[in-house]
Amino acid sequence: MVSFETSDLRKIGIGLTGFGVVFTAAGVLYFFDKGLIAIGNILFLLGLTLTIGVKSTLLFFTKSQNFKGSISFGVGFFFVMIGWPMIGMIVETYGFFVLFSGFWPTLAIFLQRLPIVGWFFSQPFVTSFFERGRPKRVPV
Repeated sequence: MVSFETSDLRKIGIGLTGFGVVFTAAGVLYFFDKGLIAIGNILFLLGLTLTIGVKSTLLFFTKSQNFKGSISFGVGFFFVMIGWPMIGMIVETYGFFVLFSGFWPTLAIFLQRLPIVGWFFSQPFVTSFFERGRPKRVPV
């Protein structure tokens, strides 16, 4: 088995990203609590920056292919901050899917290799769903 060393900053970044997702989910579950969603967004962006680095994060968000997703995510973040969390989360979700659409094939392979539910994600109707939006570019 190949061992990959992970720096402490990357470990902290993964943790912050996870906490960001948890806080955002809690904010949505608590009827779009703007405080929890805002904290979740900030933690997610900080975690992403620490995980892949400042330069890679800036390059990722400023690529011409990611322009629509970056603008949508930023506008949604702004709506959450000014107190319109439901509209902000809708716009952010759209931006998130546009930004990270290049990672769907990687996610599909990961899900297919999970021990208990991997058989479900290996079914032809599920794999065709993941391959339908397969991009022709590298995400990062």
